[in-house]
Amino acid sequence: MQVDGSIALVTGGGSGLGAATARHLAAQGAKVAVLDFNIEAAQAVAHECGGIAVQADVSDEAAVSAAFDEAEQKLQSAPRIIVSCAGVGMAARIVGREGKLSFDVFEKTLKVNLFGTYNVMSHGARRIAELAPQKDGERGVIINTASVAWQDGQLGQAAYAASKGAIASMCLPAAREFAQTGIRVMAIAPGLFQTPMMEGLPEEIAAKITANIPFPARLGEAHEFALLAEQIVVNPFLNGTTIRLDGAVRLPPR
Repeated sequence: MQVDGSIALVTGGGSGLGAATARHLAAQGAKVAVLDFNIEAAQAVAHECGGIAVQADVSDEAAVSAAFDEAEQKLQSAPRIIVSCAGVGMAARIVGREGKLSFDVFEKTLKVNLFGTYNVMSHGARRIAELAPQKDGERGVIINTASVAWQDGQLGQAAYAASKGAIASMCLPAAREFAQTGIRVMAIAPGLFQTPMMEGLPEEIAAKITANIPFPARLGEAHEFALLAEQIVVNPFLNGTTIRLDGAVRLPPR
């Protein structure tokens, strides 16, 4: 599928990996709907890339449906390219100090990361299926964001790893289901990237984490995630798998 001339919707598009992806796809000729919970951030990115901004909490199924309706109305077509980058990175031990439990963290993390991704994929696939097929019967592509934590989850990442592992696990069955309508489904599992989520870590912890990356020995750059998203879009034989984008890092236990 060609990026140029296509309509794309990017969730979490107001910052980090989502913002980089929105900008990159727009630079390649796509019309982009930038969806974010923070509408001001979405508007700023949309202004940069000549797209539109849409506000939604991805964990709210009705809000996601309304956001797709709004994007389709403003761009005069449903998107063929959907990239889900919205997510949270809360950390907590399952049983913390003095026996404190963390179900609240687990619940919120899965609602945003997993349920949010599922909501966007569901509404996106239904709308893409109604579009006319392009070359080789392809109608569109959905790219979800997992994390290397789905395989290398560290101490305190039970909730995050569970949410991202589920995203990776549903990639193949989703791809098999949507194959009959010409929709591909892929997932990217980024490693350690220079994003607002990483910038919130104490400097000494960030330095320790970066030291574990073999090559390039640095944090990933958001445009590298965006570049892989573009490559997935244009390569029609990429389907049903999760690609680690991580500089060969394997996270230590803590």
